[in-house]
Amino acid sequence: MSNPGEEDATPITGTAALAAYFAAGAKPREKFRIGTEHEKFGFRHPGTGEGLGGDFAAPAYEPRGIRAMLEGIAALGWDEILDQGNLIGLKAAGESVSLEPGGQFELSGAPVATLHETADELNRHFNDIHTVAAPLGLGFAPLGFHPTARRADMPFMPKSRYAIMRRYMPLVGGLGLDMMLRTCTVQVNLDFASEADMVRKLRVALLLQPVATALFANSPFTEGKPNGFLSARANVWTDTDPDRTGIPPVFFEDGFGFERYADWLLDVPMYFVAREGKLIDVAGESFRKFIAGEVPALAGVTATIGDFADHFTTVFTEVRLKRFLEMRGADAGSPAMMLAQSAFWVGLLYDDAALEAAYKLVAEHDWRALAAIRGQVPRQGLAAPFAGGTVRDLARAAAAIARDGLRARGHGEESFLDPLDAIVAGAPTQAEHWLERYHGPWGGDVTRIFEEAAV
Repeated sequence: MSNPGEEDATPITGTAALAAYFAAGAKPREKFRIGTEHEKFGFRHPGTGEGLGGDFAAPAYEPRGIRAMLEGIAALGWDEILDQGNLIGLKAAGESVSLEPGGQFELSGAPVATLHETADELNRHFNDIHTVAAPLGLGFAPLGFHPTARRADMPFMPKSRYAIMRRYMPLVGGLGLDMMLRTCTVQVNLDFASEADMVRKLRVALLLQPVATALFANSPFTEGKPNGFLSARANVWTDTDPDRTGIPPVFFEDGFGFERYADWLLDVPMYFVAREGKLIDVAGESFRKFIAGEVPALAGVTATIGDFADHFTTVFTEVRLKRFLEMRGADAGSPAMMLAQSAFWVGLLYDDAALEAAYKLVAEHDWRALAAIRGQVPRQGLAAPFAGGTVRDLARAAAAIARDGLRARGHGEESFLDPLDAIVAGAPTQAEHWLERYHGPWGGDVTRIFEEAAV
């Protein structure tokens, strides 16, 4: 989840001004970039957790935990980000490190031109993690849902917005705290050239997001046992907060664009407003009413563009529009699968012919039928039935289009899709691989996943 953003004290004058904020993200094709964000769970190596939670326990903020990790990486040349005196993030050269509520470590990569640069960035980050984590007895494993910890076992990070979310989440969904504490994702951020280009990419990405969920499924265990899901993380999102998640119908209405999106955001319930370095808890209130001066807790406070920018970071749709598009539907996974996820979306969305082919692929079906796959793939994955076949058929077609799109880019990036080619041809997904290990050589010991999945 994002570190605090840059403040913009410009008063909001109407939805046209908010639409202009998003429109300012449009770029010419030669300036399109790739951003990859990925999260991973920390764990204590056996024999190092005495008095600190035990073997494979999630590290607390301190002692010898997440704060020490941040301090160690800061010493490698990063600037610190503080929240009420607590170190909660880092930034350097377009990259940032932030914390999810349960201490999940997130790298938000710099915008880069090619997937080769993404691969280099991942390698540098994992090298930094190893350098700092080893003396602390810590390891990090990218998995979609924590495989052993109970919700009560997970620490809470001292980040102000998380205290607000912790109070509010149980009021609107049964699994919101699990989303905060026990899930990890990998996210790809891509650019658009215009409003029309944004809408086309947004719709294609939204309707193929359940396919990505199935391809990258990597969370088959809960509290030490198989949970009946291939992506427990995806299931958690179905009962987190219906006001801000999923695939909203408004995105497919005639005339949808920047202004309609901004107007929709005004009715998504707020979490907070930042003033003088502190957060005012207004969870559940309407941003529209805030602009009109009708929120009692914000009496005399003028709504600004900066407030709106903070607000839309609390919207968690399967694809989120900022000044770029965020693809958010996949479980965290191995480095090869993280790169495959970025390659999948770059191939589909950054070449005109590939985007047109992907648009035709989803246009063969009513958008509601494709969106409905989202409810099936957490359990069934690629085997979920669809259109007389299975989701694997749709994934195979999408992966082929993505490969064509990468080939057309001419950067030699096609090999990053190799793991997906194997899966669509019938190889096990990450989740299915772990289940095979659990029922075979692990002998039912889920803790074996930490060492095998560690980066």
